[in-house]
Amino acid sequence: MGDVSGSDVSGSDVSGAKGGRGAQLKHTGLRPGWTTGACATGAATAAYTALLTGDFPDPVTITLPKGQTPAFALAAEELTGAHAMAGIVKDAGDDPDVTHGALVRATVRLLPAGAGVVFRAGPGVGTVTRPGLPLAVGEPAVNPVPRQMMRDHVAAVARRHGGTGDVEITLSVDHGEEIARSTWNPRLGILGGLSILGTTGIVVPYSCSAWIDSIRRGVDVARAAGRTHVAGCTGSTSEKTVVSEYGLPEDALLDMGDFAGAVLKYVRRHPVERLTICGGFAKLSKLAAGHLDLHSARSQVDKAFLAGLAGQGGAGAEISAAVADANTGLAALQLWPALGDLVAATARDEALRVLRGAPVQVDVLCIDRAGAVVGRCAPR
Repeated sequence: MGDVSGSDVSGSDVSGAKGGRGAQLKHTGLRPGWTTGACATGAATAAYTALLTGDFPDPVTITLPKGQTPAFALAAEELTGAHAMAGIVKDAGDDPDVTHGALVRATVRLLPAGAGVVFRAGPGVGTVTRPGLPLAVGEPAVNPVPRQMMRDHVAAVARRHGGTGDVEITLSVDHGEEIARSTWNPRLGILGGLSILGTTGIVVPYSCSAWIDSIRRGVDVARAAGRTHVAGCTGSTSEKTVVSEYGLPEDALLDMGDFAGAVLKYVRRHPVERLTICGGFAKLSKLAAGHLDLHSARSQVDKAFLAGLAGQGGAGAEISAAVADANTGLAALQLWPALGDLVAATARDEALRVLRGAPVQVDVLCIDRAGAVVGRCAPR
């Protein structure tokens, strides 16, 4: 978790493919790809097979949690008396994934009988340094589903070739530490590289689920750190505004993006004392109007709604009509600056509605493009 650019989603309408290449997603024309967890499983399977037989299966075929059986070509291999290493280049399909093209390596060493499967973080794979994630502090950032996939495949190889299934698997990603700077990992306390991710093994192009999953992990980390005040921010400018206003630490900042609903629904189940929502005036006017997804492709600024707010706030008919005809949300705000506070208060009330009585106080900051606060409301 944390590598938010990689989009791994369950229940996807995809099919298995040979050679590590994804078939087209039905109805979209987009080609899915494979998670770092699927690549790591393939590499570990090939390396353990080579340790037991002397030969690397190339391509190596694995079985994903939902039954697909992709086959991956090996991009690197090394066999000595003590270990075997195999590497697979991650193909993210048509998803704009920062890990696309990364070389995922698994180095496998035999352990004494009864030792089980032990995971290690090699170069480019992160280590967990903060509580709140589904892995203990000090563990390599190899998520539970990929761990289970690798255990299952190690056991299957052992059955086929007479091994005990007791191995150490060291996972590494070439240039992974550098790539990880473009992910959530540093903020979540995963240091030194990327996470080995995936719940289905399949990357779905332009999926929202990885971002939403990272929001949830951000809440978990903040709660585990004892934070009582967190902020859901639509972008880097709003983050800077929140830090300036409240001095919140980095692990209290949630990169909400357009997913206001994801933040609110998760905080409803996992409350914090106070939630600040901060974002551009236009985006937060959508939340005020009842939209929980603020992306421009899925919700639009409702100028008629803003005109109604202006009228309720004391604007005359002429100003209200001008707001309704404004080209943009910020243009509407310039016509009636009191809209800033009105949108903030209405967005807060909408957030409270979604929270359904959860013990969370909410306040809202609306900002302009420069980060200046143009609307605010008190916590309630």
